[in-house]
Amino acid sequence: MIQFLLNRELRSERALDPNTTVLQYLREYRGKTGTKEGCASGDCGACTVVVGELVGERLRYRTLNSCLTFVSALHGKQLISVEDLKDQGRLHSVQQAMVDCHGSQCGFCTPGFVMSLFALQKNAGAVNEYDPHQAYEALAGNLCRCTGYRPILEAAEQACCAKQPDQFDAREAETIAQLKAIAPREMAELSDGEKRCLSPLTVAELAEVYAANPDARLLAGGTDLALEVTQFHRELPVMIHVGQITEMKQVQIADRHIEIGAAAPLTDCYAALAAEYPDFGELLQRFASLQIRNQGTLGGNIGNASPIGDSPPLLIALGADVVLRKGASSRTLPLEDYFIDYKVTARQPGEFIEKVRVPRATPDRLFRAYKVSKRLDDDISAVCAAFELRILDGVIDEARVAFGGMAAIPKRAMNCERTLIGAAFDTETLERACTALEKDFTPLTDFRASREYRLLVAQNLLRKCFVEQHAPKTETRVTAYV
Repeated sequence: MIQFLLNRELRSERALDPNTTVLQYLREYRGKTGTKEGCASGDCGACTVVVGELVGERLRYRTLNSCLTFVSALHGKQLISVEDLKDQGRLHSVQQAMVDCHGSQCGFCTPGFVMSLFALQKNAGAVNEYDPHQAYEALAGNLCRCTGYRPILEAAEQACCAKQPDQFDAREAETIAQLKAIAPREMAELSDGEKRCLSPLTVAELAEVYAANPDARLLAGGTDLALEVTQFHRELPVMIHVGQITEMKQVQIADRHIEIGAAAPLTDCYAALAAEYPDFGELLQRFASLQIRNQGTLGGNIGNASPIGDSPPLLIALGADVVLRKGASSRTLPLEDYFIDYKVTARQPGEFIEKVRVPRATPDRLFRAYKVSKRLDDDISAVCAAFELRILDGVIDEARVAFGGMAAIPKRAMNCERTLIGAAFDTETLERACTALEKDFTPLTDFRASREYRLLVAQNLLRKCFVEQHAPKTETRVTAYV
C-alpha cells in the first residue's frame, strides 16, 4: 500500500496498476482533468503538477511532469494539481496574474504554466523579489503555441512581486503533521495482482529485493523509463522504486571527492557540481527542463547508457567512478569502463549503481564542457564535449577528452589525448589533435546531425577550448552554444 495527500485528502492505494502515471491517476481515477496531456514525453509541460515533501521540518515544493511520474513515487508526499489552487471561490494569485496579464489564449498549456508559476512563487525569496533568470528557468519546460511568452513572464513578475500568504501557507503546520504521519516506515508495495512496484527504504533492502528480482526495472526519477509505458505502450511487470532510500539521495562533499547518491535528483546535485566546475553547472541548467531535473537523477542518466546523455562525457573527463552494489558486496569502477557497447554496460545481474564519485577540482587543472543542440533549452545533445587538461609551464602534462553523441557510447578520444600529452598547447598541437579526432570517432548521421557535422563540431569545440584558455582573463566566456 502507498499513502499520499491529494492536496489535503489522504489517499491510500492498495490495488492499482503500478504502471499508472500521475497524469492518468488524476484524470481517469480522480476526475481532475485540469492537468493536460500534451506530449506524454516530458517535453511540453502541459501536465505539470507540484509535489510537496518534507525536508527536515520544512515543506519543499517542486514541479514534476505528471506524464512521466508513476503513482508509486507519491508515497509519503503531497500532490497538488491546478484544481487545488482556487480557494473559497477566489483564484490563486498566480492564476489571477495570468488573467491580469493576458497570459492565456487557447488555454491548453495554461494549467501547466500556472503550476510552474505556483512553484516559482513558493520558492522565490522575499516578497516583492523577482529574479528574471529564476523565472526563465522555472518556465523553460512549458511550451505555449499561441500566446507568446512576454505576457506569461509578466504574470511571473506580478506573481512574485505581489506574493501574499495563501491557503497552503495557512495550512502548512497541518500538512507537515499529515506528512509526518504517513512517512514511509517500511517497504511499500503497489500491485494490481499482476504487476507490482516495490519501494525499499535502505540500500540493504534494495540489494536484497533486487537479488530476488533480478529482472525488475529500477525506477529512480522515471523520466526515461516511463517513456516505455507512455510512448511505446509496454507494460513493466516488476519495478523497484529507489526514491525512498535516503542514503541514495545524499550529496556529500569529502576532501577529495563529491559523493552523489544514484537516486539524488539533478536539482540537488547542481550546487555541489557547479561550485567545483562552473561548466558542469551551466550544462545542468540546460539539462532538459526544471521539471525533469527535479525528477531525473545522475545515476539514471548513467544507468540508461544513452550515447547522448549529457552528464557521462563530463564525468568521464573528470575521472569519475561509479560504486556498484550487489547483495552485501560493492565494487568501484571507473565510469569510462562502465559503458561497453550501445545500451550495454558492465553492470551484472542484480547489481545496481549505489553512488557516483566525482573528483574535486584542483587549481592546476583546466576543465571545459560544451553542449551543442538544436534548441538552447530542453533539448538533447547532438554533440557534448568535455576537456580536462593539466598544463605545466605551457606543456600539457595530462589530458582527458570525452565526447557524447560521437559513438555508440560516451567515450574518451584516446588518439586526441596522446597527441596533446607532452606537447605545448599551441596552434600546431591543436590542429594535430583535431586531426587525431578523425581516428577516434566515426559518428553516425541521424535526424539531429550528420556525420560530417558532428566531426567538425567536435573539432571546433576543442578549438574553442584552446581559444578560451588563451583569451584575456577579463574576457567573458560564452559556453551555451547551439
